[in-house]
Order: sequence, then structure tokens, then C-alpha cells
Amino acid sequence: MLKLIGTRLALAVPQLLLVSALVFLLVYLVPGSAAALILGDAAASPEEIARVEAQLGLDRPFFVRLFDWIGAALQGDLGTSLQSGRPVAELIAEKLPATLSLIAGGLLVAMLVGIGLGVLAGTHARRPIDRGVTAFTSLLQAIPEFWLGLLLVLVFVIQLGVAPVVAWVPPEQDFWGWARGLILPALALGAGASALIARQTRTAIAAALSSRYADTLTAAGVPRQRIIWVYALKNAMVPVLAASALAVSILFGTSLVMERVFAFPGVGSMLVNAVIGKDFPLVQGTVLVVAIIIIAVNLIVDICYGIINPKARPQ
Repeated sequence: MLKLIGTRLALAVPQLLLVSALVFLLVYLVPGSAAALILGDAAASPEEIARVEAQLGLDRPFFVRLFDWIGAALQGDLGTSLQSGRPVAELIAEKLPATLSLIAGGLLVAMLVGIGLGVLAGTHARRPIDRGVTAFTSLLQAIPEFWLGLLLVLVFVIQLGVAPVVAWVPPEQDFWGWARGLILPALALGAGASALIARQTRTAIAAALSSRYADTLTAAGVPRQRIIWVYALKNAMVPVLAASALAVSILFGTSLVMERVFAFPGVGSMLVNAVIGKDFPLVQGTVLVVAIIIIAVNLIVDICYGIINPKARPQ
């Protein structure tokens, strides 16, 4: 197991370096000057712009700036926001709890709904129930998350008034208010990902129940429900874990839009505002932190995969 963790960590380092370089390159290629943005004056003279660029080190070669930024990031220094003048790491730390709460809620919905529908379809493979579940999951995957979010707001917030208008409440301030506020955003966010998990679960359950081992257990008098929930579902967890890791990446991307729909003060909303305002240090730092979280989630999934399936561990 330690060898598996070491291998995955060794692979994570070049991934992070590549992401850092790509983000830095994209920001570098964006037209416009960060110095002009700081000066906030469209009529700023070239001399003033050059002076600020020299102060910020923006006049140095690209690779020098890249390595300096990576070195500072390794020490926890992600730079300073051009808009607020505050440390980027501090801004991300303020917004990250809301985003992580939203993604955790969306993943919980995706796994509960996905595994439930997958087991239902897999135990009725090639029957009307299976076809109905397949059609429903296809519909879930086809509906844009932002449209579903707007529909939920219209019905449950505006029409029925049973959901809170303000979706985000810090849990330390009001735990139940935090939980209630997460319901609609989590449902909208996790709907599409649940279809992915449902299909993986359905395929694995159907394959397990049609195996010789399942036939042997049936002949031995083992109850069908025990075969489904103990044997078949255990085998299904391997592809479900892989689908869940992919779902986390999808949920992070979707949360950019969902935070705008539900007025969530998270990293996604902050990133969109930073892109619009050309706050390049904030964009770079936010993307790097999101990449670290996604890589960490994949590492955890790989470890769980190795625990469930010892054959996957490196010899």
C-alpha cells in the first residue's frame, strides 16, 4: 500500500507542475497589462506602466517569473490580488468552505441517486425497469445543470417558498440553515453526475449477478438480497469509485455556474470575477488550488481502489 501511495504521489508532482505552467502561460498570453489595471487610469503613461511592471517584476523573462511563482507557491505564497490588495491564499481560504460544501453535497446526491438507480437497473437487466432507468439517467445527463438550478429556484424558492432565498449560511453560524441551503444546489449539481455513477453501477451489478459465483450462491440457498447488497455491490464499488473521481472533476467545473445561480460566495464565483477583472494572481492561485484538490481526491480514490482490489497494487 505504501508503494501505491508513493507511486501516485510521484505522478502528482509533474501533474501539478504542468498545470502551474499551463495556467501561468495562459495568463501570460492574455492581452493587457496588469500594471495598467493597478494604476486604474486609462491615460496612464508608458513610463508609469513600466515603473509598476518593474516593481512587480513583470518585466523579467517568462521562465524566471514562472519559477519564482512556483517557488513562492511551494511556500504557501500565491501572490497578492490586484483588485483587493489582499493575499490570494487568504481570499481562497475564505471562499473554499462554501465551494467544498457544495461539491460534497453534490457528490453525496450523485452517489446516493446513482448507486440506487444503478442497483435497480442492474437487478432488472434488459427488462422494462432497466430501460426506464436508462432513459431517466439519459435525461438527467442531458439537462444543463444551470437550467435545472434555475427551475428549482423558480419552483421551491419563488413559487412555493419552502427553500431559503439565501443558499449559503456558514455551518458554525447556523448548522441547520447551512444544511437546508445546500439541498437545492446539491440536487442541481449532482443530477448529471448521478447518471454517470448509475450507468457504471448498473453494468457492474448486472455482470456480477450473471456470473457463475452468483449462480453458485443462489444454488446454495443464499438470499438474493444478500447476493445483491453484499457480493454484487462490493464488486460494483470499483467502477463506482472511478466514476466518483471523474464526477469530482465535473462537479468543480459545474460549480462555477451553479454558484452564480444560487449566489454562493465560493471559489467559482470568485474565479469568474477574477477573470472578468483580469486579476491574474487570483486566477492563477485559484486554479492551482482546485488542481491540488482534484489530484488529492484521485489519490484517495486510488488508495481506496487498492484496498478493495489488492490486485491493483504495484508489486
